[in-house]
Amino acid sequence: MEQYNEVEHLIKKLEINKRARVLQDNRETLDTYWNIGRLIVEAQGGKERAKYGDNLIKEWSLKLSSIYGKGYDSSNLKRFRKFYLLFLNGGPVGHLSWTHIRYILPIKEENKRNYYINLCLTNNLSKRELIKEIKNNSYERLLEKPEHIEIINNKEEIYNIKEHIKNPIIIKLSKEEQIKKEKELQLIILSKLKDFFMELGYGYTFVGNEYKIKINNKIYRIDLLLFNCELNCYVVVELKMRELKKEDKAQIEFYMEYIDNSLKRSFHNKTIGIIITKEQDKFILSFVSQNNIIPITYKVK
Repeated sequence: MEQYNEVEHLIKKLEINKRARVLQDNRETLDTYWNIGRLIVEAQGGKERAKYGDNLIKEWSLKLSSIYGKGYDSSNLKRFRKFYLLFLNGGPVGHLSWTHIRYILPIKEENKRNYYINLCLTNNLSKRELIKEIKNNSYERLLEKPEHIEIINNKEEIYNIKEHIKNPIIIKLSKEEQIKKEKELQLIILSKLKDFFMELGYGYTFVGNEYKIKINNKIYRIDLLLFNCELNCYVVVELKMRELKKEDKAQIEFYMEYIDNSLKRSFHNKTIGIIITKEQDKFILSFVSQNNIIPITYKVK
C-alpha cells in the first residue's frame, strides 16, 4: 500500500507538471507570435504603413517556411501581424490558445471580437464551441449590446443580465427529438444544459429538476431550479406548452418567494424566474424579476 501511495504521488506530480507545461508552452507560443507580429510591423515602418508591406512578408515567409515549415508561411505571418496590431498591449488573450485567436482575428468589430474573447474566458470554450457560437451569431442576438465591451480582467465587474441574454434563444433538436409535452421540453433542456446555459448568459449551474417543495403539507414541484454565480441568486424555471397566462407569473413568484424564504442565504440576492411558454409554433422565454417580465423568443429547431 505504501508503494502504491508513492506511485500515485509521482503520477499526480507528473500530471500537474504536464498541465503547467501546457500553459507555459501556450503562453510562450502567444508571446512569440505577438513579438513576430511586432517585429514585422516595425520592419514595415510602423502600424500606419504595415498594411502596405506585404512584399516584406513574402520575402520573410519564403526564408522561414523553407527552414521551419508552413507554420511560418505568408498567411500565418499576416496573422501574427494582425495579432499584434489588434492587441498592442497583449493582455488576457494569453489565457486563450492560438487556435482560439485564429478564429477571433477575422472579426473586424472590436466589441464583437471582445465579446467572443470574454465568452471563451468565462466559459472555457473549446475551439469547436467557439466556432459554434460564432456561427450561431451569439453576439448579434444579444438582447442589449453594451456600448463598449472590454476584455474581462476584473473579477469585480458588475454582471448585467440583459447584456448576456440572447434573442432569439436557440436550442437545436435532432430529427428524433420532438416536443409535444412539458416533460419532453424539460428532458430536452436537461440533455442540452450547457447549450441552454450558454444561451442564457454565463454563471448558471444546475440544482435540480422536478425540485420538490412542501408548503402547508402540500407538495409542489419546480420544473427546473438553477443557480447563477454571477447574479448570486437562485433561478426558478417553469415550462408551459401553451401561451403565457396571468396565473403563470403568480405561480412562479410563489415559488420564488418560497426559495427566498427557505434556500436563499443572507448573502444571496433575490431569486429570479424564467417561464418558457409556447405560442403557435414558437417558444417564448420570459424572465421574471422584481415585478418585471422580459419576453424573449426561444427557438427550438
